[in-house]
Amino acid sequence: MTPLELIVLAIVQGVTEFLPISSSGHLILIPAINGSVDQGLELDVAVHIGSLAAVVLYFWRDSWHMARGAVRFLGGHRDEGARLAWLVILATLPVILAGLAYKVVIGDGLRSVAVVAWATLFFGILLYVADRIGRTELAVEGMRMRHAWVIGFAQILALIPGTSRSGVTMTAARFLGFDRTQAARFSMLLSIPTTAAAGTLMGYEIWNSRDVALQLDAALAAVFAFISAYIALALMMAWLKRFSMTPFVVYRLILGVALLVWAYA
Repeated sequence: MTPLELIVLAIVQGVTEFLPISSSGHLILIPAINGSVDQGLELDVAVHIGSLAAVVLYFWRDSWHMARGAVRFLGGHRDEGARLAWLVILATLPVILAGLAYKVVIGDGLRSVAVVAWATLFFGILLYVADRIGRTELAVEGMRMRHAWVIGFAQILALIPGTSRSGVTMTAARFLGFDRTQAARFSMLLSIPTTAAAGTLMGYEIWNSRDVALQLDAALAAVFAFISAYIALALMMAWLKRFSMTPFVVYRLILGVALLVWAYA
């Protein structure tokens, strides 16, 4: 890939990773639109790693409390950080197990424009319903194990390109009664172990390939993704403090319809 293509890839990933509009769906669309070769899962994961660094930095207090709490828990002490870390791990287990099965059984079989289109539409409408009827009485500090399980199993649906991991987990959290910023907060924290697991696996494959060009491309993409992801995350969290998720839903509907026309016409 050319440096310009890498920069575009990274910016698209960074901007769409935390917005509930599906980053994986947009990454699949880039080669479909410009006629280039699909960048593949390796570079997809590289730009996800850049996004991971952005969310850890933005939520550095939560990240620090979870890390410290996990260490203290191993020493026999329990605190709020340990409880939050446990909830994140609990909500992550379903998608890790499902992801392994997905990689073996399906692979890249769902990476198509038609799949992205239908998932973009359906889960966009579901997000709108959840945001409209969901209560706003719960915060992450009041989350229970049953909440983490529901959100965790909902995250499995994000394996379908176009669904949006952040979108489907925020949808589940809104249905459970979490307010918008708290739903987004837990969704972002939930991205840490999931992305770290995928990044470790793919990172090893990239390193083991001994393909210097691929390694340099992955590093460059990760840096640009980090910058754009941090900016997008900060803007989204500021927006959700005052407004609804409707603009994201409208975007998904327009995009989904356009993609259906393109895919079938």
